[in-house]
Amino acid sequence: MTGAGPAGETEGGTGTAPARAEAVRLRDVTHRYGRGDRAITAVGPIDLSVPAGEFLVLVGASGCGKSTLLRLVAGFEQPTHGSIEVAGAAPRPGKAASLVFQQPRLFPWRTVRGNVDLALRYAGVARELWPQRRAELLARVGLEGVESRRTWEISGGQQQRVAIARALAAKNPLFLLDEPFAALDALTRERLQEDIREVTDQTGTTAVFVTHSADEAVFLGTRIVVLGKRPGTVVLDLPIDLPRGDVDAEQLRDSPRFAELRTRVAHAVKAAAA
Repeated sequence: MTGAGPAGETEGGTGTAPARAEAVRLRDVTHRYGRGDRAITAVGPIDLSVPAGEFLVLVGASGCGKSTLLRLVAGFEQPTHGSIEVAGAAPRPGKAASLVFQQPRLFPWRTVRGNVDLALRYAGVARELWPQRRAELLARVGLEGVESRRTWEISGGQQQRVAIARALAAKNPLFLLDEPFAALDALTRERLQEDIREVTDQTGTTAVFVTHSADEAVFLGTRIVVLGKRPGTVVLDLPIDLPRGDVDAEQLRDSPRFAELRTRVAHAVKAAAA
């Protein structure tokens, strides 16, 4: 697990467990927008390693570069300085990583079935396997029985579940999520947090998740990185030692350790934004 670099604070154990393969590696990454006197450094310099199977959550105030960093990892933009590798190669849009955005971005003229089938087609799944894979994906996100409904006939939370199912269709080793639950009500948000936690735990998928919420970060992450105000750099790199797997979500959220970690992260975000 990486250190945060000289400007950041890193916590970790001193055990001798074998190192996992790197799913994502950022080396001295800086990204700027504009040129000359108008140039704005949005993020960096950042050195960061994300081991395979980790659920990394990026937290920070608005404008600190969280979404910029995610776009760089997705390959939508190229860093101004430094290098990024995803599964050992330069990131390319649509390759090795699946994305879920704040808005579901579904095709409203298609049914739920049609949206998932389109993702399966782009993923190269043989057409005869679509019904089985579609049923598996929709069951995984709790959407059995809604295949024939149009996207505008289902709730915002259900639409986001479809977006997650669509992202999982490609079976990419990396899952990138940019504040996917920010527009949802509190109850739906908690339910989807539980769903995405379970899905990634079961599949062993590496995830990088962007949020403003310390509560969401602690519930979801196996590791949290807090970014300071622009230009975003790592100010806290914190492993999360909460239990995973078959745990009661409410008991977890009510536990003293959860409260302790949430407070720690919230204080780090506020201090970094000051």
